[in-house]
Amino acid sequence: MSGGVDSAVAAARAVDAGHDVVGVHLALSRNPGTLRTGARGCCTIEDSMDARRAATMLGIPFYVWDFSERFKADVMDDFVAEYAAGRTPNPCMRCNEKIKFAALLEKALALGFDAVATGHYANIVTVTGDDGASHRELHRAADWAKDQSYVLGVLTTEQLAHAMFPLGATPSKAEVRAEASARGLTVAQKPDSHDICFIPDGDTRAFLAGRVGAEDGPILDRDGRRLGTHAGAAAFTVGQRKGLNIGFPTDDGQPRFVLEVRPVSNEVIVGPREALAVSELAGSRFSWAGEPPADAATPFVCDVQVRAHSDPVPAVAVVRDGELVIVVDQPIMGVAPGQTAVIYVGTRVLGQCTIDRTVSSVPVHP
Repeated sequence: MSGGVDSAVAAARAVDAGHDVVGVHLALSRNPGTLRTGARGCCTIEDSMDARRAATMLGIPFYVWDFSERFKADVMDDFVAEYAAGRTPNPCMRCNEKIKFAALLEKALALGFDAVATGHYANIVTVTGDDGASHRELHRAADWAKDQSYVLGVLTTEQLAHAMFPLGATPSKAEVRAEASARGLTVAQKPDSHDICFIPDGDTRAFLAGRVGAEDGPILDRDGRRLGTHAGAAAFTVGQRKGLNIGFPTDDGQPRFVLEVRPVSNEVIVGPREALAVSELAGSRFSWAGEPPADAATPFVCDVQVRAHSDPVPAVAVVRDGELVIVVDQPIMGVAPGQTAVIYVGTRVLGQCTIDRTVSSVPVHP
């Protein structure tokens, strides 16, 4: 129970369904803030108190479990290391993979619980195969505007077997808030949390500068010409437009975008928007959410999504030479190494990979 409206209503529905429910709030920081700042951040002392009040209202036991060391090692340190390597990580994916459905689930199962229920907007569907055996699939939520299946794409077959998402079939977030209000839950109108939870002020550049350093370096075009100076390459990501501070206009007057970050040489490469177009992406760190394809070595049709709130794009995927390779039907703009590509078949999440490399539709280097 994060202290928000979604997890509170998810817990209430689990109670209504007849389950023996225990509320757990995760302490992910050794020095949590006392109060939230608007909709920024989460896991503050205020959030834990909101979660406790909701559990009391529902009549269920409530505990705070300290996962701060695991969170720092598996999420925060990974975030810093990825940026230092010139990659763009998704900390929410790592948190779901390493904390909520690994550390939390492992402890829950060890204590005799059957499942972890969360307030994520996603659905689990049980399917019976031709051999009569049943297995679980992860699907999009009923409300696509709130769908969170993308950030759950890292879940494995074993984790799906012990996961519950009571909000998945809910038509809208407004209905969840109305239900919370009718139940007398004080979090009914609490703002949703946004941004990265461990950077509550939203200043990612300052957060990284304090951990990987911020040394001035050149901003170059694709021909190697110096256009300006940056204050630390780690703070940039592919597709970024703002904050370049380049004093030289382009010949056609069009803006430039970050095309590549080179942490070893501390260089940032920029160019026109069309150079961001990607036709192929691949990653060696991939997994399947539920049953894998019958023959992943044979190309299969799917959709791919590279951001939590982006539209899916038709594609063909195949496992080749130890990589999940995805070729899109139409170029995707601004895909960075370190991002997660989640592949769907219809509404089903089939699997995911952390992107290691991309193939540009327009050569980045002449």
